[in-house]
Amino acid sequence: MALLGLLAGTHALADDLFGSDPVVPQILTATRLKQAPAAVPGSITVLDSALIRASGARDIPELLRLVPGLMIGYRNGNQATVNYHGTNATEARRLQVLVDGRSVYRPGLARVDWMDIPVAIEDIERIEVFRGPNTVSYGANALMGVINILTRSPLDSRGTHLKTIQGQRGIHDWYARHGAAWEDGAMRLSLSGQQSEGFDHDHLGRDYRDSRRLNRLNLAVSQQLDSANSLDWQLAAKEGSDQRPYGYKAVFDPTIADGSADSDISARDYAGSLRWTLDLDPGHSLYLQGSAQRWERTQEWRACEAEIAFSPELGQLWALNPRYVATFAQNPLVIPVGTAQEQALASTVQGQLFGGALQTVCGDINQNTRETRYDLELQDTLSLTDQLRLLSGLSYRYDQAESETFFDDTLSNHIWRLFGHLEWQPGEHWLLQGGAMLESDQRAGDSLTPRIALNYLITPAHGLRAVYSEAIRSPDMFENNADWGYRARNLQPLAFGQSEASYFARALGPGNLDQEIMRSRELGYNGLFADSGIAVDLKLFYDEIHSMISEPLRNNSFLPTNDNEMRFSGAEAQFDWQMGYADRLRLTYAYVDASASSDEEQRLTARHSGSAGWLRDWGQGWSSSLFYYGADRLNDYRFGRVDARLAKRIAIGSTTLELAGMLQQRLDDQPLTWRENNYDQRQLLYFSAELEF
Repeated sequence: MALLGLLAGTHALADDLFGSDPVVPQILTATRLKQAPAAVPGSITVLDSALIRASGARDIPELLRLVPGLMIGYRNGNQATVNYHGTNATEARRLQVLVDGRSVYRPGLARVDWMDIPVAIEDIERIEVFRGPNTVSYGANALMGVINILTRSPLDSRGTHLKTIQGQRGIHDWYARHGAAWEDGAMRLSLSGQQSEGFDHDHLGRDYRDSRRLNRLNLAVSQQLDSANSLDWQLAAKEGSDQRPYGYKAVFDPTIADGSADSDISARDYAGSLRWTLDLDPGHSLYLQGSAQRWERTQEWRACEAEIAFSPELGQLWALNPRYVATFAQNPLVIPVGTAQEQALASTVQGQLFGGALQTVCGDINQNTRETRYDLELQDTLSLTDQLRLLSGLSYRYDQAESETFFDDTLSNHIWRLFGHLEWQPGEHWLLQGGAMLESDQRAGDSLTPRIALNYLITPAHGLRAVYSEAIRSPDMFENNADWGYRARNLQPLAFGQSEASYFARALGPGNLDQEIMRSRELGYNGLFADSGIAVDLKLFYDEIHSMISEPLRNNSFLPTNDNEMRFSGAEAQFDWQMGYADRLRLTYAYVDASASSDEEQRLTARHSGSAGWLRDWGQGWSSSLFYYGADRLNDYRFGRVDARLAKRIAIGSTTLELAGMLQQRLDDQPLTWRENNYDQRQLLYFSAELEF
């Protein structure tokens, strides 16, 4: 009671406890309103430009190791997995990821290609991570959190910037940017590329085909039309290739040799956006934003199998009863008990086997995909009074996915959203916030998700919060509407007299999956001790997800259901201390107690995880940083690493040259996330040279 009375005391007493009110930074991602961190209805982490630079990270997933509760893993050297508090390690379906407000979450196959996001680290100004459900503000895929990547303003990008990174494991990166400004606007053009070799060997000691190569282009332009109107537009493109090992093993004759050395992916991505902002007066503004994106993936290879795998009768039998086929395949000499139709088809297949249909045939197959998204959004922000603010908006999104292999055609979806957030400050210390989103999904149906939060502002820079929210995730096109089958072309020799035939196994989505539902409860504190340079965020949480879709989606076992559930409870903390001009200390920690009905959903949940960082400016152009990252379990493997960076800035007239070295030292001797992911050495060393003029 004494503590409650102390916190509810006078503003003067609060000043004595926490220092005078500072100039408080603004958060954009939580509610779409500009808010002080202490007023946010949830937990937020901001990775600023100084922290991004000091980390030495080459990729966005490595930056996200600095966020408490985010679990970072790798499926292979060019496929990162990012989850909040865990869930399935290979397909992160439950995070919304934005670049300057544009979603980069692929619509058809429900994933984020973290290594392929067409933005260079050097173009990022900050990353805001809302740690918790936020369907209220960003729609159905924001089930467990939102990662908003905000790029550098063209006005802050004037001049020329060149950079190269060279190092072990085939690291070869480059970056070039030029920015210019005129009376009412500015532009930023950047070109960049990355290359690396991936892991050295798999769990059997074999060379691992998982290198990557990419090139990117980004153009951003800001134009102030007049005192009230402005336009911002962006164009982005990416092309590259990711190695994939040939992974198919013949079902009917395991001795058949691989048909191809690889099944590499060639990727091309394109994106464009245009935003018009109208500031009607200091308390009223609106914007209209439109964007278009396209993801193209070409993956073709030559596979070999026994001729029987292309039997039309075996395909019919599989469509009738896949379990019957599995039983029959164990001993083709015996026709299993079944329906008359099943036994008749099995008898035909048995005759084909005895007739020589076990000869090896090879053909060309593919997993090519093309996904497209068009998005249009209108948002209005209005200060009704000094104590009452209202944000409201409407959006429409059109998604399309094309794939002969995964969908046997083209699928599309239409999504309408109506959203709002009301912020009311009835007194000096209390802030009540409520919001909701009504979403109409052509394939998943309608949903309404609410959030309510109560913040007690001890001062504008220190706040306690209590939050309840609900969120959903709609099943994606692949989960719900897959028609997954392989068509082999140019078969040699012919299969049953045909040069083109379908593989017998085919997976069909159920078409009636429901939305996943999450209910979240949170208590927390956020504070900025400006006089001491200390920022703190603490969080206690209890989250439940029902109707989860957890089953592995395999071509020969495609059985997604809404039969699973998961529970998370625990605590998170982040601490950032600017110790004068020279030193900065940053600590994060997450404790997550998770239980799930499916083992698949607990693979990438570490009970204990966190990071520690020390940034130091030594003067005379010298700077250093030291980071530790750790997790006690990632898919049953420990992870621990120390990163050290040393840099020297040299002024040459109006030109600045920075030379830096980066050393990553693994503290464990285990594979990274999966048993196939192994390095020969636990150290990684790379160097960078940057020129600005």
